[in-house]
Amino acid sequence: MSARPVPAPLLIACALGIEHLALRMGDRGGADGPVTVLRTGMGPRAAERSVTRVLSDPVLDGAAVLATGFCAGLAPGMHPGDLVVAEETRDPRGRVPCVGTELLVKELVRTLPGRTVHTGPLTGSDHVVRGHERADLLATGAIAVDMESAATLLSAVRAEPRPVAAVRVVVDAPEHELVRIGTVRGGISAFRVLRSVLPAFFEWHRNVLLPRR
Repeated sequence: MSARPVPAPLLIACALGIEHLALRMGDRGGADGPVTVLRTGMGPRAAERSVTRVLSDPVLDGAAVLATGFCAGLAPGMHPGDLVVAEETRDPRGRVPCVGTELLVKELVRTLPGRTVHTGPLTGSDHVVRGHERADLLATGAIAVDMESAATLLSAVRAEPRPVAAVRVVVDAPEHELVRIGTVRGGISAFRVLRSVLPAFFEWHRNVLLPRR
């Protein structure tokens, strides 16, 4: 009688306490295998340290890695609460292609009907991007920016080959910058969206990674 396959783990990485809280409040049912939600701390260096440390644990051997949290949208017409599914992450150290982008889009549309989902390159920064920097980054082809996704995925694939992805919720956009008081409402909207994404993440995990034996 053959041994039952052991489901591979899933590591979901976010930076901020408010992002971690939203994910903890989400529906954890339906996960196919062990799930770790890691708060890395803010910035690329913190993300790299945390992800490298956690993935050195044999318990997470072969884990798929998904970076998530909030981001700044770069394209005109983006709104707080919109979703960004990265086709790749990029920063000065390199680019990491994401796996299962179309599946994530499909599942997010199903899980969050009515929410706009954008796809394209997600770029990394070591600081909060505002003003003219948005236009400069948009000119590179990126559609959104955050401080941790690129470092998270680069650290993950350097540890060993594995499926990786990044899904971010827009909290800050060209017409809705965080410096404006009106974006408080946008932040609440983004929090509610992030709280609802886990079923789509679990479906992605179930489909992109074969069980270990």
